[in-house]
Amino acid sequence: MLELKPDTIAGVRCAVYDSGPADARAAVVFVHGNPGPADDWERLAPAAAGFARVLALDLPGFGRAARPRAFDYTIRGYARQLGALIEARGIERVHLVLHDFGGGFGLRWALDHPRQLASLALIDCGVLENYRWHRYARIWQTPILGELFQWLSTARTLRAVLNRDNPRPLPRAFTDRIARFADWGHRRAVLKLYRATRDPLAAFPDLSQIRHWQDLPVCVIWGEADPYLPAAYAQRQKDYFPRAEVHVLEGLGHWPFVDDPAAVENILVPFLRRVAT
Repeated sequence: MLELKPDTIAGVRCAVYDSGPADARAAVVFVHGNPGPADDWERLAPAAAGFARVLALDLPGFGRAARPRAFDYTIRGYARQLGALIEARGIERVHLVLHDFGGGFGLRWALDHPRQLASLALIDCGVLENYRWHRYARIWQTPILGELFQWLSTARTLRAVLNRDNPRPLPRAFTDRIARFADWGHRRAVLKLYRATRDPLAAFPDLSQIRHWQDLPVCVIWGEADPYLPAAYAQRQKDYFPRAEVHVLEGLGHWPFVDDPAAVENILVPFLRRVAT
């Protein structure tokens, strides 16, 4: 697991990985999605820390972080939380690495802070025009049905569902970690987030501003067999980021860094080394 330390960000107890040095004003910032947590980056974050300052955190509702009822469990709410971490650590230039819902959180932050964005790595996420939610999201978005589904989910059923959807069996340590952090506070956070995001682009009325990022270095990595976010979206990212390098990894699913860690590391780390050093 990633070595995270307790911290309080914007009044919420979180857990943060910060490779230092503390006076570095540029950083690679890894942002997890659902179900997270920051341990998703247990191989990639230390690899990038060999040449750059690296930050990652458990976001509210995930991993070791608190699950406050009053938190704004929306894309904008999480973007503000991400921004609070970046500001608290004194980071002025940010290289974002995003996955799943982290794509929405990170892109929202970037649109609000375009001068700080230095590069972007999108792993099975990005701009999702005309996206139709997968079946689990539609269940979570349905009142009562979503609560019943969450109450009835056990570690065993979670493992079975994930392995049924994924093109190859997921490591037991990975599915056990998801189950370990899936208390009711986490499940409640997931319901709130998905119900606030029925339209994935509603939080991006200013999406056209991305046209100003024409020269932004972007790396897109996508599992070809992702059952939740179709790999067809990988090439579509070039409609928004013309300089993007796009890598679709055959036979890998929604967590390509879990299915084949070396394959993702061999793409992402050289990219980050080029843009962050």
